[in-house]
Amino acid sequence: MSRRVIHYLDSEVYGGTEEAALHLMASLDRTRWAPTLVYHPGPSIGRLAERAEQMNIPTHAVPRVQRGARIAGVDRLRRLFRRENPAVVHAHLSWPFACKHGVLAAWLARVPAIVGTAQLFLPPDGTAQPRWVLRAYRRIIAVSEEVRRCYARQLGVPDRRLAVVHNAVRVPSAVPRQLELRASLLNGRPDYLVLTPARLHPQKGHTFLIAAAAETPGATFVLAGDGPLRRELETQAREQHVSDRCVFLGERTDVPELLAAADLAVLPSLFEGLPVSVLEAMAAERPVIATAIGGTDEAITHQVTGLLVPPRDPAALAAAIRRLMGDPALAQRLATAGRARVERAFSADATAREVMRIYDEALGEAGGA
Repeated sequence: MSRRVIHYLDSEVYGGTEEAALHLMASLDRTRWAPTLVYHPGPSIGRLAERAEQMNIPTHAVPRVQRGARIAGVDRLRRLFRRENPAVVHAHLSWPFACKHGVLAAWLARVPAIVGTAQLFLPPDGTAQPRWVLRAYRRIIAVSEEVRRCYARQLGVPDRRLAVVHNAVRVPSAVPRQLELRASLLNGRPDYLVLTPARLHPQKGHTFLIAAAAETPGATFVLAGDGPLRRELETQAREQHVSDRCVFLGERTDVPELLAAADLAVLPSLFEGLPVSVLEAMAAERPVIATAIGGTDEAITHQVTGLLVPPRDPAALAAAIRRLMGDPALAQRLATAGRARVERAFSADATAREVMRIYDEALGEAGGA
């Protein structure tokens, strides 16, 4: 008989953390683990529940815990957890102290094992944070060695409670080239199509992407995602005279089709855990250029499975793009090797097996095996 695992997210927007959580839930062995999603509803997060429901995963929308009513908000979550009676609550963390109200509720509900997945490390901002929340986890799963090191060194999480399980994606069968979509994105130009699927947030480095566009004639830059920087980036594109070659699509649900329309995927992030968007591009057999930062460099080996450039360096980014524009054979070699690496090292099924092993291990320690 399968045991219940509640996946809890307190996100306000849909991004890589949510995508990774869905990939994991979809890959669990339902004969062993029955996933349920608990989330806080909001205008930018509905896509999370919609996709979970398409996977036949039960969902519960719970009002967000409000600052002036924390006790009532936590108790609402506690009662839900008691009613659902999970063996494990799995919190998906966009920063170390995300999901703290859900973790407290799970602890109060005496859930046997609380597990967290750390998608990213952001240093504490100096405000008081409830350090006890880190002690509530039986295991914290870091998505990269870089994230694990940060949790150990900067937050003092003991090695015995840390594990590394890389993000993973399912490798799709070949998606036909999306020629009509490509033509519409290029507006009739014979340009090279550079796709960046990422939220418009300072972390993702779009400012440097647009600066690189000014040094890359003959390329159109398609930005799939929305966020707080949109107006600023649109202004930058106009000021640098590349607004005709920078296409802002807003939030999209057709990233596989966009990848099939593109010549190249670029992610110029300033910091990451292990970006799902890079793995998806590699799985789609698109050449990838990304920044040489911790986490990303665990997926991309420079000049083998992609190209890595220094962060905050638009000249280096533009040079790398021009290099692949001028060398289609190299671009294809990188794309082929990238797909093979995802198949070998970032299998969704292998990741799910390792996470289920951690569930069993955590339950064994709790006496709930």
